[in-house]
Amino acid sequence: MYSAGLIFEGGGMRGAYTSGVIDALIDNKMEFSSCYGVSSGACHGASYLSKQHGRAYRTMTDYIGDKRYFSYWNLLTKGNLIGPDMVFHIIPEQLDPFDYDEYNRYPGKFFCVVTNCETGEAEYLHLKIMQEDVEMIHASSSLPILSKKVKIGDNYYFDGGIADSIPIKRSIADGNAKNVLVLTQAVGYQKKPDKTVPILKIAYPKYPKMVEMVATRHIRYNQALELVAQEEAAGRAFVICPKKPVKVSRMDFNMERIAPLYEEGYKEAMEKMHDLIAFLEK
Repeated sequence: MYSAGLIFEGGGMRGAYTSGVIDALIDNKMEFSSCYGVSSGACHGASYLSKQHGRAYRTMTDYIGDKRYFSYWNLLTKGNLIGPDMVFHIIPEQLDPFDYDEYNRYPGKFFCVVTNCETGEAEYLHLKIMQEDVEMIHASSSLPILSKKVKIGDNYYFDGGIADSIPIKRSIADGNAKNVLVLTQAVGYQKKPDKTVPILKIAYPKYPKMVEMVATRHIRYNQALELVAQEEAAGRAFVICPKKPVKVSRMDFNMERIAPLYEEGYKEAMEKMHDLIAFLEK
């Protein structure tokens, strides 16, 4: 196991790239002492730590036509565009069994990034026992408007990407001198202001700080990219990301675009594996 942080960015269906990278890491038996997952990156991070090749990709794509997985019926009747019971219980417990024992043997730490609805701040929840803590992943991947807020303990949470899309600063603060980042946008990408802010102000009058974090998200995101670039130049970060702009959107379910993105992630991670190992062992 390498003493380093492994960070999975979110991005919805752009996570097909991440799932390809994950399979390359599993095939090469790459293990890290700390992992951080944001939104869909938290979902994929769980499959990575269960060491189940292909599972991250299957759980994204095998149930696209099932309304329990993704449908406006879900949104209208239950308040979630993507059904949490399907994603966090039916699939892992029945349809594509999650290896809970393997995950629970992981000796490192896995953190799910969430956004506190009241404070608007990022929190980094340590997921210890998957069966008991799966709601942390649910919270990390719950987008405002498209999902209900998720209660954990006494607090309510939304998608971690709102407050901290690329938690490299947190990983460094946790003592990780080296970090490997799996990003879902190409080099040179810069996030723009979110156009949904006026809608969020109406929908969430009780959570003005959370809405403000959405309004300023692009600033923090682009600043995080700057820090990543600085750490990479200093030899403390290793980035795996698409070589060209990604045409798959967050809610894109077109398999003609998703499948090649998975293949791209696997291929590029395999091509970088020698350099990644050299980086970690230096």
